[in-house]
Amino acid sequence: MSIRGRVLAIDGNVAIVRGERSDHRVALDQLGDAKPGDLVVVNGAASIVRTYDGPSYPGPRTEVARLPRARMAALQQRARALTAVRTFFASQDFLEVETPLLVPSPGLEIHLDAVSAGGHYLITSPEYQMKRLLAGGFERIYQVCKCFRGNERGPHHAGEFTMIEWYRAFDSLDAIIQDTEQLVAQVVTALIGTTKIPIPGEGRAWEQFAIDVAPPWMRMTVRDAMKAWAGVEVLGDEPAGDLVAKVRAAGIEVDAKAAWDDAFFAAFLARVEPRIAMLDRPLILHDWPAPLAALARRRDDDPRTALRFEAYVNGIELANAFDELVDPVEQRARFEDDRRIRRERGKPAYAIDDKLIAALTEGLPPSAGIALGFDRLVMIGIGAKSIDEVLTFTADEL
Repeated sequence: MSIRGRVLAIDGNVAIVRGERSDHRVALDQLGDAKPGDLVVVNGAASIVRTYDGPSYPGPRTEVARLPRARMAALQQRARALTAVRTFFASQDFLEVETPLLVPSPGLEIHLDAVSAGGHYLITSPEYQMKRLLAGGFERIYQVCKCFRGNERGPHHAGEFTMIEWYRAFDSLDAIIQDTEQLVAQVVTALIGTTKIPIPGEGRAWEQFAIDVAPPWMRMTVRDAMKAWAGVEVLGDEPAGDLVAKVRAAGIEVDAKAAWDDAFFAAFLARVEPRIAMLDRPLILHDWPAPLAALARRRDDDPRTALRFEAYVNGIELANAFDELVDPVEQRARFEDDRRIRRERGKPAYAIDDKLIAALTEGLPPSAGIALGFDRLVMIGIGAKSIDEVLTFTADEL
């Protein structure tokens, strides 16, 4: 950037207006003899340096947005976390891979919306392409990449985010659980020097406590959690109307004509997640009902149950893992069913990834895999309250 004019420095207190962005504003009488084109530098201002254009200057306004110091510190921690991630996987003999971000089929999970780009879609996960690598002969692979999901914005959500995804061929979910426990413990230790994360006591009866992410973590089945905390017994093969009746009988509001998954999550979000947030240990929530299997294999001894787990730390869903479905016929049938449901709900019915089905047909070994939110991991490790605090720039800052 070229600057015309003089560089002026101002010392002293500067009024700060705080909102989604920090903005340092300088009163006109502080500018002295500033003229259009002068660069005004406010000592101690961490966010904004701008060229002065005067009250009636007709030219364009030029702004250079600088990150707040707290964000700069968080980004340094983020870099440490990324180094710890790669160190962990190298120690476990994983191969780091890269797959395309722009694909013709972004996935068909009912609650996910993809972002279109030039006739293709930005990935919601690198899962399909990584499974093709497993079918090609790789046995331990991982990836750190950007993923994109439409209509996601909140304290724990961003439309563009960073995912760690890894797979083990010829292995089970138990190995993935151990990976998750060890990885999180190593990353948190790299960030704060201990596995014990101090948590402010907001909404709790005590002022402060710590969550210890050292292995082993707590484990609980979804059925046990729903029964104990929501008062709803979930079988996994009951009609949607029956589950709706159970949820309403437990005093939880849900539409009488709700779909099975909507009735489940009405109870889960209202009663189960708040209780998870009160735990002083991370939780592995495993054995999900079959209607929520997604790309997970069903249990041989109980087809009402999917071999899937989610990992929670301080009430935040950190990861989602599957014992991978390798049957191409069942996988295509699930995809077709997902397409039907998406059409019924007014969502785009994305194309089925035929190359993934072909890879399954050629032979995908028994495998387990997981997707873990890297931004959320950093957020948890440094005690950030919002994902925005650990991103280089949020969507609003671009």
